[in-house]
Amino acid sequence: MKVYGQYTRDEIEMQYNLRAGRPDYDSAVVPDWVARSLLARERLESRLDVAYGPGPKQKLDVFPAGPTAPTLVYFHGGYWQRGDKSVYAFLAEPFVASGISVILVGYDLCPAVTITAISAQARQAMVWIWRNAATVGVARERLAVMGHSAGGHITGMLMGTDWTAWSGDIPADLIKAGVPISPLNELEPLRFTSINDAVGMDAAEAAHESPMHHPPRTDAPQLVVCGEAETAEFHRQSDIYVEAFATAARPVERYSVPGCDHFDELNVLARPASPFFGKCVALVRG
Repeated sequence: MKVYGQYTRDEIEMQYNLRAGRPDYDSAVVPDWVARSLLARERLESRLDVAYGPGPKQKLDVFPAGPTAPTLVYFHGGYWQRGDKSVYAFLAEPFVASGISVILVGYDLCPAVTITAISAQARQAMVWIWRNAATVGVARERLAVMGHSAGGHITGMLMGTDWTAWSGDIPADLIKAGVPISPLNELEPLRFTSINDAVGMDAAEAAHESPMHHPPRTDAPQLVVCGEAETAEFHRQSDIYVEAFATAARPVERYSVPGCDHFDELNVLARPASPFFGKCVALVRG
């Protein structure tokens, strides 16, 4: 029986349960990221575990490149139920070397909180960064947002936030550029997968928390990325956002990382010589 579009429950599970397709995820992929991130934290100037809210994981890791450098704010993936900002410090190193400050954002995870609460925490983090940028040694006037997978969903929600309504002292153009990587822009299909066991979305929350229902509030440029070797659904998730929201005034580029799946695209992002990294640096610098 079809549960979503052309897909049966088993088929939609295969489209989104990406760890099932990478048996080395826990044994090799994540341990490699952890080891590289430990080295990055040793080499870089940093301010770690800076609290931006009361939740146990509402903390930031800040890697400043200078008080006037552009600032890239990164949200990790893990289907809103796994992951930790500390795993991704390896991504900060090449950006800092290119003169871009990096802030890695942690957030509380499902099932302790809902996706709705995670979106609110992400907005809270951005407001905190705006108000406290000088304290942690970064520039608030040149903020860009990047996120991978669930973090790509968060990126889309932030691009669709009316910051003036969220807080009166925050400018409408708070975010100057966005890089959603393998984003989840339409959440409804995830309700028919095992991913939702911990997330617990109903149809109303899936609709309300889908970036497709939150158009970008400014014409800030975006780079929407997907690994070339990702599933058809992940390509569709990127394509629908670009098709819906790219305009002559709002450049939204669609890029596929050659030969990469959902996880290896981050390894390519960390290579300064890669076109992917180059595109991101150019976008963040503006």
